[in-house]
Amino acid sequence: MTLLIQLLCLATAVAGAPRWLRVAQREHYLPGSVSWTDQLWLSRSRLSALVWVPVVGFFALGLLVNPWFYLACAVLAQLTPFGLPYRGRTSRLAWTPRVRRLAIVLAILLLLVAAWSPALAACASVFLTALVDVALFVVGPVEQRLSKTFLEQARDKVGRVRPIVIAITGSYGKTTTKNYLAHLLSQTHTVLASPASFNNAMGLSRAVNEGLVPGTEVFVAEMATYGEGEIRALCEVFPPDIAVLTAIGEVHLQRMKTREGVLRAKSEITVKARTVVVNNDDPLLAGLADSLVQQGKEVVRCSVTDVAADVAIVAGRLTVRGADLGAVSLPDSVHPSNAAVAVGAAVALGDEPKPLINRLKDLPAVAHRLEPMSLPDGSWILDDTYNSNPAGAAEAVRRASVLASRSGGKVHVVTPGMVELGAVQAERNEELGRAVVSAGAATLVVVGRTNATALRKGAAGGSTEIVELPTRPEAVAFIEKRSAAGDVVLFENDLPDHYP
Repeated sequence: MTLLIQLLCLATAVAGAPRWLRVAQREHYLPGSVSWTDQLWLSRSRLSALVWVPVVGFFALGLLVNPWFYLACAVLAQLTPFGLPYRGRTSRLAWTPRVRRLAIVLAILLLLVAAWSPALAACASVFLTALVDVALFVVGPVEQRLSKTFLEQARDKVGRVRPIVIAITGSYGKTTTKNYLAHLLSQTHTVLASPASFNNAMGLSRAVNEGLVPGTEVFVAEMATYGEGEIRALCEVFPPDIAVLTAIGEVHLQRMKTREGVLRAKSEITVKARTVVVNNDDPLLAGLADSLVQQGKEVVRCSVTDVAADVAIVAGRLTVRGADLGAVSLPDSVHPSNAAVAVGAAVALGDEPKPLINRLKDLPAVAHRLEPMSLPDGSWILDDTYNSNPAGAAEAVRRASVLASRSGGKVHVVTPGMVELGAVQAERNEELGRAVVSAGAATLVVVGRTNATALRKGAAGGSTEIVELPTRPEAVAFIEKRSAAGDVVLFENDLPDHYP
């Protein structure tokens, strides 16, 4: 009987494992992220949290009365949190070789725990998320070793082709600036830009191994990080000649805690670079620029407020090192700051700035990054769903208000709010709610429960109607019925479905 109970408790854990393996995959295999996600769901669902009372109770009954209660404990533990899908609506679990290796290690851990007793077999189910995080920690060194081959291939190829490497990082604006820069350089250089958001070691290695060919003059590499040391390691493989920093904002504070911590992690991109391009309107980057000048590095400062900067787009005119080069016509979807930094990188490369003016008017829209779509009835959709941060969200709301003033319609905002902001997340989402009201939006549709309380609190007391819906498809269906000709619908951020 004891063995049967152990096997059944183990079976419940095995049945629940794919759900948490999917979370691990969505969270980039970061140890600790699975337990964190579990706790987030419990904090947003009172019913899920209450279910843990009978879970503990059944475990106690198994200990004191009958071991079959352990099975009830294990089964009930796998029912929570309520609402977290097993298969996923937005992205299903992909059984990649990496996931398979993780699953094997998890299976070994489950067997080692469950083999001792029915009580520990029940614990394997109850603490499944913690065991997944342990498995992530165990396989981490293995994954690093396996990726080393691809990194070495990429390093060798960069060494053979010898393109000028322009590396771009920042809390936001990385992908947009990368695409703008590739557009500006494409008429005068053979350019390879890392595709989509291929911005980690494996993504950049794949971009180089598959796309870098002899004759490529410039490789534009987007670099991202979740903490100190990651960009430094990327720069060992892809050493930049020119480093570009777009902004230091309140992004990934959940892991890096402060903006100063973000700055330390991002500024690693400057160590090997001979020239550094910075958004000088960011006070932290302006301070970094001063320090880099003292180190003897060439620095190109970019601005949309100060014409004295090395590159400035101010009041619709482009100024480079004090010379007014003429009027600039930027597409509506383009944030001038990202355009200025892209021009700064082209200037750092040595390109003549005057011809860039004509190319600026054709800067491409970047998918899901404040991407405007006009509809036949004169209404607009602003798709800003790729990601969100406080500065970008405020700009998106402002842009929606401007468009509505032109079209004569109302503004409707659909958002789950912003995440990964650490201790300031609730405060920043309240600010977003207030910004929506201040912009005169007719409707705020709050998607999901992750930031519902903060968004509702920020928007309370205004004339904006607040509607809460559990999923984005429901929000889209609602807003399609609510909006009219000339209206502007802003979709601000879109959280994956492993968020409540």
